[in-house]
Amino acid sequence: MTETANAGTVSGGASPGDKGLPETGSDLLADVSLPAAVIHEPALAHNLAWMQRFAESHGAYLAPHGKTTMAPALFRRQLDVGAWGITLATAPQCRAAFTAGVTRLLMANQLVGRANMAIVADLLAAGAEFCCVVDGADNVRELGTFFADRGQTLDVLIELGVPGGRTGCRSVEQVEALARRIAAEPALRLIGLEGYEGVVQAADPVSAVRDYAARLVEAARRLDRAGHFPVDTPIITAAGSAWYDLVAEVFEASGITARLTPVLRPGCYVVHDHGIYREAQQGVLARHPALHEGLRPALEVFAQIQSMPEPGLAIAALGKRDIGADTLPVPLRRFREGGRADRPLDVTGWRVTRLMDQHAFLALPAEAGGGDDVRVGDIVAFGASHPCLTFDKWRRVLRVDGHLAVQEVMETRF
Repeated sequence: MTETANAGTVSGGASPGDKGLPETGSDLLADVSLPAAVIHEPALAHNLAWMQRFAESHGAYLAPHGKTTMAPALFRRQLDVGAWGITLATAPQCRAAFTAGVTRLLMANQLVGRANMAIVADLLAAGAEFCCVVDGADNVRELGTFFADRGQTLDVLIELGVPGGRTGCRSVEQVEALARRIAAEPALRLIGLEGYEGVVQAADPVSAVRDYAARLVEAARRLDRAGHFPVDTPIITAAGSAWYDLVAEVFEASGITARLTPVLRPGCYVVHDHGIYREAQQGVLARHPALHEGLRPALEVFAQIQSMPEPGLAIAALGKRDIGADTLPVPLRRFREGGRADRPLDVTGWRVTRLMDQHAFLALPAEAGGGDDVRVGDIVAFGASHPCLTFDKWRRVLRVDGHLAVQEVMETRF
């Protein structure tokens, strides 16, 4: 077991304030202070291999979005199975990833503010391969001045957005005009085009996402024909965790991959979820029946029943400080404390009806005896939607095997 704890001590850089750690051994159901965030190794290994195969089958590279987990151990696993690099959202995230050994960093965001620029300048000086996105002349000018003063060259991608969306140029014409501005800044080098289809809103999202990906391709072609890419293999990159299949298909079918490097950036796939991305994956499988099986939920939060205050109600020691609350957590399985992983107890009909800071209200079905077999101390595994908002509540996450034995304590660096 790596970076774990024994006999009531903490190790692996953990502090006494860290929660959800092994205290007396490696058995999740007996030796861990709950609640604890848990990643199941069998599902994790499946997801890592599945997404890497998917990208490669479409002639694309994978730069998983690291903001989902901010877990260096997971970054290493992604790189080990073939990821091209790691995507991040902020300069401090990039620094954390680089410190953990990630050398190719794609910051899918604008680099704004001299303090953040200084972080990136230090990363470049230390040997990082870094690029960020730009979408406006003011930012281009500021970046050009800052990095010229440092005697450095900053690689940038122009972002193509959508009207009413988030960031990004709103038209291909704006992209071309910005490319000319970048060419006038000696300290900047335009290496490709970036987009994010998750901001596309339409009654028919599938068609709208395909259309948006086609606009990215057309913009990249126009920049390339005009000679705006002073590199041999410019990048075209998009694809979050919901519509990556559509983006990959458009990139591949366009033939642009013969000239540009296509990079997909899903992040949540690594642990998947029990909510919005599970629903999105059903759409992927419906569009690609040959895939047979998709991603598997790997992240759960284990917590104990702490009170049975009235019939039909149980209170779990789990709250908004422990698990994402975009939607209410889902009870998945139950165990006796000290029990066996292969002997789960029934949670059919259980519902979380309310989530407070550190308490979850569980409605127990009357037809199942109103919870007559439930005991204070029982351990419940909960699933959540949108894993990003669960990871950022934990300094340490446990990786467990199929027997719920802790194999590794993984650090997060939010």
